[in-house]
Amino acid sequence: MNTSSPSLQQIRTLDQSDPLAAKRDEFVLPSNTIYLNGNSLGPLTRGAQRRGHEVIEQQWGKDLIASWNQHAWIDLPFTSAQKIAPLLGADASQLVCCDSVSINLLKLLSTCLQLQRPRTIILSQEDNFPTDLYVAQGLQSMLGPGLCQLKTVAADELIGALDENIAVLFLTEVNFRNGDRHDIQQLTALAQNKGILVIWDLSHSTGVLPLHLDDWAVDFAVGCGYKYLNGGPGAPAFIYANKRHHERIEQPIQGWMGHKDPFAFDPSYKKGLGVAQFLTGTPAIVSLAILDSALDVFSDIEITTIYGKATALSELFLGLIKDADVLQELKLESSADPSLRGAQLAFSHSDAYGICRALNEAGVVVDFRSPDIIRFGFSPLFLRFEDIWLATQMLMKTLEDKTYLAEKYSRKLKVT
Repeated sequence: MNTSSPSLQQIRTLDQSDPLAAKRDEFVLPSNTIYLNGNSLGPLTRGAQRRGHEVIEQQWGKDLIASWNQHAWIDLPFTSAQKIAPLLGADASQLVCCDSVSINLLKLLSTCLQLQRPRTIILSQEDNFPTDLYVAQGLQSMLGPGLCQLKTVAADELIGALDENIAVLFLTEVNFRNGDRHDIQQLTALAQNKGILVIWDLSHSTGVLPLHLDDWAVDFAVGCGYKYLNGGPGAPAFIYANKRHHERIEQPIQGWMGHKDPFAFDPSYKKGLGVAQFLTGTPAIVSLAILDSALDVFSDIEITTIYGKATALSELFLGLIKDADVLQELKLESSADPSLRGAQLAFSHSDAYGICRALNEAGVVVDFRSPDIIRFGFSPLFLRFEDIWLATQMLMKTLEDKTYLAEKYSRKLKVT
């Protein structure tokens, strides 16, 4: 390693002066594990652990159905959203937590096509997250090309593809594979100048990158609750809908919770007010309660502080490995400019899957993305700078010893 790299003692000094250092104690973290996968599934918070026990044992276990009123279960889609709103730079009245990203995208894409008639084209990026494209493909199959057409182009062709024939621009801010980051403000303005509505998927942004949806006049957005928000596996997602559209929204999954008066049991649907109309079925209370509690870790910190540490962690990672001879076989797929990437680094390698398996077994948890990507995620609330030093040491040892070539690491697990 280059002698100009910071020493372990210098790195420990960074931890001592870290304004987020105390946040680590709010998480349940396994010993002897460096978790660089919070961009895929955030770890359990102690508050969420307590809340989960309370909801299951006391509220559901003893108070039963009275909990809808007694413990305000019915309000959780909105109270959770109120805690996410500051992370998005959004007024809370424009946000609701419900369902999954995929279901919420179906609602929003359908809504936008209705608002944009006779325009029919959904424009997206050809390497957008697959489920986002699948939802658009499914909508196209259901409605037919006369009402819905999905068009995909490369990232550097998006601006040139914006014209008056496009109904919806539908993008993810941070690319899930390489971490490339779009300029939301610029692309939203360019699209809207052509009369195009814009939907942003913020699943790899919310809770780690600064966002200003209201100031940027974003039309719609979605995001998940289980990555940087630490809401647990399959945690409810959220929908952001700018209030200027609320009166005209007609979303297709008209469930009873989206009704203006759900407990009137009216046989005819009358849509709810504002973002409440995006609700469908009965809220997933246990998951919502856990997400709601997990969000409390953000209550006393600024997103700019979080982003600053995420950048510092990833830059330290790159600095520690940049001169290691053994790492010349890794190719950095993320931008070298931290302002152009999310809170992750991606490297390609012909044996990427085996390297991930070997690192995970050694206690450095990373993930693999097909066909040849190793992703390292930098979640600032629980990661220490010393963790990054330890992780890079293990990465270099794994590559030098070629332990990843062991046959057991080549066997693909069901979830990769």
